[in-house]
Amino acid sequence: MTATELLPTLRDLTRADKLRVMQFLVGELAKEEEIDLTATSNYPVWSPHTAFEAADTLLVALAADKYDPA
Repeated sequence: MTATELLPTLRDLTRADKLRVMQFLVGELAKEEEIDLTATSNYPVWSPHTAFEAADTLLVALAADKYDPA
């Protein structure tokens, strides 16, 4: 069965069933990529909160590009 054939059926699913299908597909993709998606695992997420070097770079770029509306 192709994705084209599946799409109409997927549209007719309930919200809960759509979520189950998504969870299944993400799990299958993770297995193919050999990624561990267990509930007890920690997954690092980058945050700009302490990206001081990036902030300095942005300030330098903004200072170099002073806009003169006149």
